[in-house]
Amino acid sequence: MAPTDGALRPLDVDGVRLNAGGLLGAWQRRNATATLPHCVAQLEEAGALDNVRRVLGLTDREHTPMWFADSDIYKTLEAAAWELAHPDADPRLREFVESTAELLAKVQDDDGYLNTYFTTEKPELRWRELDWSHELYCAGHLIQAAVAAARVGVGERLPGVARRFADLIVARYGPGGVPAVCGHAQIETALVELYRLTGHRPYLDTARRFIDLRGQGLGGHGRFGPAYWQDHVPVREASTATGHVVRQWYLLAGAVDVAVETGDPELISAAERLWEDAHGTKTYITGGQGARHRDEAFGNAYELPPERAYAETCGAIASFQWNWRMLLATGTGRYADAMETALYNAIAAAIATDGRHFFYANPLQRRADHDSANDHAPDRRQPWYSCACCPPNLARLMASLQSYLATTDADGLQVHLYGSGMVSARVGDTAVGLAVVTGYPWQGQVRMTVTTQPAQAPREWTLALRIPAWCTSFTLTVDGAPVTAPVRAGYARISRAWPTTSTVVLDLDMPRAWSPPTRTSTPCAAASPSPEGRSSTASSRPICPRGFRWRTCGWTPQPRCGRRPSATCPTAWSP
Repeated sequence: MAPTDGALRPLDVDGVRLNAGGLLGAWQRRNATATLPHCVAQLEEAGALDNVRRVLGLTDREHTPMWFADSDIYKTLEAAAWELAHPDADPRLREFVESTAELLAKVQDDDGYLNTYFTTEKPELRWRELDWSHELYCAGHLIQAAVAAARVGVGERLPGVARRFADLIVARYGPGGVPAVCGHAQIETALVELYRLTGHRPYLDTARRFIDLRGQGLGGHGRFGPAYWQDHVPVREASTATGHVVRQWYLLAGAVDVAVETGDPELISAAERLWEDAHGTKTYITGGQGARHRDEAFGNAYELPPERAYAETCGAIASFQWNWRMLLATGTGRYADAMETALYNAIAAAIATDGRHFFYANPLQRRADHDSANDHAPDRRQPWYSCACCPPNLARLMASLQSYLATTDADGLQVHLYGSGMVSARVGDTAVGLAVVTGYPWQGQVRMTVTTQPAQAPREWTLALRIPAWCTSFTLTVDGAPVTAPVRAGYARISRAWPTTSTVVLDLDMPRAWSPPTRTSTPCAAASPSPEGRSSTASSRPICPRGFRWRTCGWTPQPRCGRRPSATCPTAWSP
């Protein structure tokens, strides 16, 4: 849903159509024809849907595989809903959404509670183990599936099911209710999305309360300590990204959503501070995050072993989604840069070309004697996992991928990710079309045909095109004539009263870049073309506070030699 406030606004659900001949469109088509049907089939084979039927006594199959497997159903429902927004969607997906929504409505308790594990297996522990129960986490994914269904106009019963559960959560944990937080953040951003859909203020107020209650020790300590679920310090006071990676980014996604809707600059500042820490010192060159397998967590600054990288697929997806929210809130290009790096590397590598096999963990180097006994770190992609969070998460991202390409604001249209397709938007009273043809990311040229249909006389508006931080030079032409466009916040901006049809060509220089080695047990460096494998803030260096870009040289940043970055150093930093 579109934020109430913020620098940028997303387009309508049908505002972008990807061309299947381009890379992003091909990924989305593969998702529709392979990944999503595979996920639906695995819900049956692995037993997640039978967990729901078991509540009704329709099967005697034991609850399997995980106590939070309901979330796999909800993520697949969300993916199906987004896919049904496409004109060529498989009509069988509608039947899946409708029949599953009907099944969920039948098993939902009279008070709105809906969780198969704590209904059939541990009813006496309902709401009593929020640190590990994932009850609110599952509820959040149910709500997000319902929001997607409502926006697309499918699954008529699903929004009602989600609202009844959300109303129960508000009554129990909203302002004046039980002070508690979920061990796995997710409910926060879901409640804000539901508020945007319905306008019902208690959903937003409850999301904000969950954010405000973090850091008070309500989540308990557990075997990993409170930092594992970001309950060691209030969100507004946090200075470092810590603990379980997915939990950290889902929490900050909710915090940014709350900040945008309530006008809370303190929360935005906290999110920016944690971005600096994570992307400056704890991010692999692939955009993956999480150095530690034991707790799926961030390591210390510059602790980035390639062969022991956890870099969970869901962590990359969560980072992508959080950076999207930061982009909407601030309009700053570095967040789109981070999205691009994760998308073309950490996320792309997690799924096989057949669309039916997946990585859970994504180490950058795999030794010949790698121990693949752990289900989450096999030596090859798997069709499913006992903890199956990643495959349906990939499905819901790919089904909605077109939604992340462009936005609008009061001044014009912004293009953040480059892919062949068609963008349709309104800038003020002007209907704008943008037909994009590109070989990106293999080639740096992006050709755009701009069409306008003003309601009255043409007025000036701005087409803003992202210039990635790795790009050292670029050229722009409009109708064949060279254009000098100012670059602000990472975007080249062309302002004019656009005629009915114009052709804009952006050529991005794509240099081959060397990234110096990180502090690891295995000395290594990476060579890569941009943007694949080239982070705008590579994990092996600190971020210059004045915004200077890194230039490859023999200078070694902290912590190896103790020398500090200097904006005046001619070899270490350049504007």
